[in-house]
Amino acid sequence: MTAPAGLATTRGRRRAYWQSACCLALLLVAAYVARHHWPTVETGAVRLAVADQGWLLVGATAAVATWASSALAQQGAVPRRLPGGRLVAAQFAASAANHVLPAGLGAGAVNLRFLMRCGLPAGRAASALAVKATAGVVARGALIAALAAACPGLLRLPRVPAVACAAGLAALALPAVLPRTPLWPRCRRALRAVLADIRAVHAKPPRAAALWGGSLAFAALHSLVLIAVAQAVELPLSPLRVALLYLAASSAAALLPTPGGIGSLDAALAFALTVNGAPGAAAASAVLGYRLLTVWLPLVPGLLVLGVLMRRNAL
Repeated sequence: MTAPAGLATTRGRRRAYWQSACCLALLLVAAYVARHHWPTVETGAVRLAVADQGWLLVGATAAVATWASSALAQQGAVPRRLPGGRLVAAQFAASAANHVLPAGLGAGAVNLRFLMRCGLPAGRAASALAVKATAGVVARGALIAALAAACPGLLRLPRVPAVACAAGLAALALPAVLPRTPLWPRCRRALRAVLADIRAVHAKPPRAAALWGGSLAFAALHSLVLIAVAQAVELPLSPLRVALLYLAASSAAALLPTPGGIGSLDAALAFALTVNGAPGAAAASAVLGYRLLTVWLPLVPGLLVLGVLMRRNAL
């Protein structure tokens, strides 16, 4: 065996050991999270065992469709064509990784690695993620505005503390201050790259349709999951109200960097449902059912898919 061949073999073994260690770590994290929250999972399963199974099947189907809609939006954010099967698998794995790392870091890291494996430079891959995230925020805002008009008076602005007002004013002043900082050249280059990718995507109508259609479908399907579970446990709120409360609560919970919104989304959603007339037990059951379909049931399979993608060098 020549020296270069031996070096390649050693590197291959090291990569295999590193990938196996990552897979094992991911499985241990999944086991820890499931064990730590097992009372919640068990209680939700018991409550949902007597719920309407037909509505739960609708919710499960919508939960599965969220991965396809996320893949559609990601394809729309990239001018070149991505491998469809691997793209959907990456979104499934990203959703699982997103529930063990805070503030979307897991999903971002998985998708970044996937796009780079598909041949995109690191800068272009990061820009594609920014385009997808921007479309997601705009689509969610449009849905909230439309549902708020259909359900007038449902959303009430809370009292904003003085500290929050000061932070908001500081954020508004940031664009005026940023050009005077040393970070401005890098920020300007990044912004130009994102704007260039947005123009490139919208120059191709099928890509633009995929980006916006996938982004709208992703938010709408998550709302449908909660609507279906709410119908299954006979929550006394209309589907439009449930959808609006979910979108508002999930947007507020995104401000807290917990893994997958665990804890922050549960509390915000349960509070929103109960304040607007849902019984506490039914609201808790609806939230638990939503979490069961979108987090707990897909978590271990998603991490296993993530491990397979890593071993096959797809990430």
